[in-house]
Amino acid sequence: MVVFLNGRFVPESQALVSVTDRGFMYGDGLFETMRVFNGRPFRMAQHLERMVRGATYLKIPMPYTPRELQRFAEELIQQNQMPDAVLRVTLTRGPGPRGYSPKNAGPSTVVMSLHPVEPLNPAAPPRWSMITSTFTLPANDPLSSFKTLNKLVHVAARAQADARDADEALLMNTNGEVTEASGANLFWIYHDKVCTPPTGRGALPGITRAVILEICQALGLPTNKRVIKREALRNADAIFLSQSALGMITIENLDGEPVPDSPLVEKIYRTYCDMLARE
Repeated sequence: MVVFLNGRFVPESQALVSVTDRGFMYGDGLFETMRVFNGRPFRMAQHLERMVRGATYLKIPMPYTPRELQRFAEELIQQNQMPDAVLRVTLTRGPGPRGYSPKNAGPSTVVMSLHPVEPLNPAAPPRWSMITSTFTLPANDPLSSFKTLNKLVHVAARAQADARDADEALLMNTNGEVTEASGANLFWIYHDKVCTPPTGRGALPGITRAVILEICQALGLPTNKRVIKREALRNADAIFLSQSALGMITIENLDGEPVPDSPLVEKIYRTYCDMLARE
């Protein structure tokens, strides 16, 4: 496997980052993951726009422009001969002295890597089980707008799912409101309306989440960004997740209880697969 590291394409075994890199030491950085389909990263411009906003907010210098990163990604895909994969872009503040202060850190570190992914089946999205995690996300945290390298709550929540033989974990915020899954945004169907938690209350404004809302608008499906408690989620007509790697995932049971199906989920998923192939 070839990896992009700070302007060079090198074998994965030689893609070494300093032990003083602040991404390694403190999670001081950002990342984006996106689906590569037919050799093209899906919605890469939107992913990089979010990374740029995060870098500006955290005052992490971006050594390359989004256009340059897109060209590097194309070259990486060609060198690895992986037209269908997951592309991860990682940006850190770079090496620096010990201590939380970012003073005198740098230059920034940029890594791009490709990872295998299971093929999509346009006839049906994957079906997962999900449990409710006891870990919570802070409500009204401005950092939730970005994919920072600080994901320990999500890691711990996914470990809880693993321990209970589930595929995913549902996360609440400190107000007791449903926010997202450990690795995906949350949607549910209620009375033929497609609902999702609002951003700004702990949920990441996901790129695929935005795509799903775009698809609903194109299909004429009403949507609602609303706050919901875990108990009310039990009344949903269907629950599904959105994420970059797999697009959409149907939740077939939550905390051991079966979740109903809705034909709207497969309709949205088929449109997503068509969009992925077209773009």
